[in-house]
Amino acid sequence: MIQTLEFSYPSSDGVHTIHARKWVPEGTPRGVVQIVHGVAEHIGRYDPAAHFLASHGYVVCGGDHLGHGLTAGGKFGYFGPKNGWDFVAQDVRRLRELAGERYPGLPYVILGHSMGSFLTRTYLIRWPGTVNAAVLSGTGQESAAAVAFGKALSGALCKAKGPDYVSKTVNDLSLGAYNRAFKPNRTPSDWLSRDEAQVDIALADPLCSFMPTVAMFRDMMGGLQFIADKDGLSKMNKDTPIYFLSGDNDPVGAMGAGVRKVEGMFRSAGCKDITVKLYPGGRHEMFNEINRQEVFDDLLAWIESKLT
Repeated sequence: MIQTLEFSYPSSDGVHTIHARKWVPEGTPRGVVQIVHGVAEHIGRYDPAAHFLASHGYVVCGGDHLGHGLTAGGKFGYFGPKNGWDFVAQDVRRLRELAGERYPGLPYVILGHSMGSFLTRTYLIRWPGTVNAAVLSGTGQESAAAVAFGKALSGALCKAKGPDYVSKTVNDLSLGAYNRAFKPNRTPSDWLSRDEAQVDIALADPLCSFMPTVAMFRDMMGGLQFIADKDGLSKMNKDTPIYFLSGDNDPVGAMGAGVRKVEGMFRSAGCKDITVKLYPGGRHEMFNEINRQEVFDDLLAWIESKLT
């Protein structure tokens, strides 16, 4: 029987408490998988994937980021007035430390989805060699010009309107643009998955129905600049196995081209062990796609090939 346990730990911002969850298998665990969730969602959405991995002997853990899920305290989409990306990255790092203390010596995988993949890439640069493998789901990399424009616009709005201001214009230019490839649209979130039931579940989730603040967009754009820097990329541990998984119809990954772009960045940085899996027709959330069992099976097979 799999145990699902709630716990918490202090955020690096010195103000908030991170709400976290772990899934513990029966018997002696084989390893730990830490999930880093994406924007406008929470760790609870990964329950099916976590149960699957736990059923195969892996402890799975993850926390709700600042401004998300049960950590938010009702103030959604807001990391903080400044240094938000650094705080969230440090919170990810702290959970890795806590899990390492609780399960010393076990192989450790970090798995980031979407914005969580950007945070995981930040993690690999800042704390190289502290995980045994990394999975990047639904990742991508906008052009340097687009990222700089988004950072400047959201930064200007922070100064003019305040860091917790929510701008429909900024949202429409970023997250809101992803649905355009799927017209005529049934919902505002058709880009998430071909599984309409899963899209409807996300839309009905009160912890998912919010637009990020301009400060969060500013911080996220700063994070995208950080993970694109060649000097930073060179700091990664070149021997850490990396698994890219995405749908080839995911607009975050530019329909596969953005995933290949990031793969090229990693290869140019000297990473030696890279696997890429692009699922035909898959959209942004492969763990909630119509072929999610295939995705789970492939993920497990890759993890076991690297950790055993």
